[in-house]
Amino acid sequence: MAKIQMTTPLVEMDGDEMTRIIWQQIKDILLTPFIDLKTEYFDLSLVNRDATDDQVTIDSANRTRELGVAVKCATITPNAQRMEEYTLKKMWKSPNGTIRAILDGTVFRAPILVKDITPFVSCWKKPISIARHAYGDVYRDSEMLISGPAKAEILVTYPDGTIQRQLIHDFDGPGVVLGMHNLDKSISAFARSCFNYALDIHQDLWFATKDTISKTYDHRFKDIFQEIFDAEFKTAFETAGIAYFYTLIDDLVARVMRSEGGILWACKNYDGDVMSDMVASACGSLAMMTSVLVSPDGKYEYEAAHGTVTRHYYKHLKGETTSTNPMATIYAWSGALRKRGQLDQLPALVDFADLLEESSIAAIESGTITGDLASLMPKDKAHVVSTEGFLHAIAKQIYMSGRVQSESV
Repeated sequence: MAKIQMTTPLVEMDGDEMTRIIWQQIKDILLTPFIDLKTEYFDLSLVNRDATDDQVTIDSANRTRELGVAVKCATITPNAQRMEEYTLKKMWKSPNGTIRAILDGTVFRAPILVKDITPFVSCWKKPISIARHAYGDVYRDSEMLISGPAKAEILVTYPDGTIQRQLIHDFDGPGVVLGMHNLDKSISAFARSCFNYALDIHQDLWFATKDTISKTYDHRFKDIFQEIFDAEFKTAFETAGIAYFYTLIDDLVARVMRSEGGILWACKNYDGDVMSDMVASACGSLAMMTSVLVSPDGKYEYEAAHGTVTRHYYKHLKGETTSTNPMATIYAWSGALRKRGQLDQLPALVDFADLLEESSIAAIESGTITGDLASLMPKDKAHVVSTEGFLHAIAKQIYMSGRVQSESV
């Protein structure tokens, strides 16, 4: 039986630990039986990033700029413990941060909602989408250990030799210092992406920083957002009947916790990392969150927003059965396949991406779940299975739909 054909490859970025195992299982059980899958493969495992001095991450991002669509597995951002565990040359930066910097896009994340899993925040009735700035801050920082008494300063040298200098701290003993940066052009691209996306999904846009404390850095975000909104989007928002709202991050968290949802919440880079995990957990699981990086020129990188599930990986290495939720990774693949199909005008590929998501939801709503959802569903309905068992339950839903053919049927 004929498989669904692709014309242009996806950029495939493989990852680490348990999610790397699940990555291959998804391909074997849910994708290659139905699709003549075409990808350009990049191994972004920590071992290979170290072996290539992280050039593989840069190459994968640049190839995404050329092919337009990528799908990424979860990866390790090493700390000191990981550096020792993997005997690394250095403590490599976040691959997500590197890719975001090259693509200069915005990350949009939203929870995957299903019946019988009620958000922990009882007033949330609609999805809360997170727009996360995809450049700078702690993900592109410079940091240093201070070994003893010292004066730490910010020093800026302009091309004409002009110097700006500002004291950070007079250390009277050991400590640490960190420097962050951002770019007006990146903040502007972030703002325009958020305003456009809010119009696309017809939802109010809420944005927050801590400009009362960070009176220059965070205030720059606030000013640029307001200037662009007033000059380019105010009339369109009024016509659409939606609003743009700015406040402090702590106030916005309180407002979100009291809202019914149905908003687009724009966050700076680190805030978006934390708050998207909070929203995902409150809606069921970290693995129940979609994530896509969209560049200003329309390049897309779909990924799972969670980590590499280290604890389950160690169990897997011992030969133990694991029940890891693969939904976010499945949705990364479905999102990438859908966008590839839309760009290449392949309706069969778009339909399969829709079917994959529908079948995944149907499997959960039928009561077949992974362990992380067990406490969230009625006990008389929930049937916990292994990761592989859950993937086969989704495949069964796909077969039962009658909408595709498979060489494995």
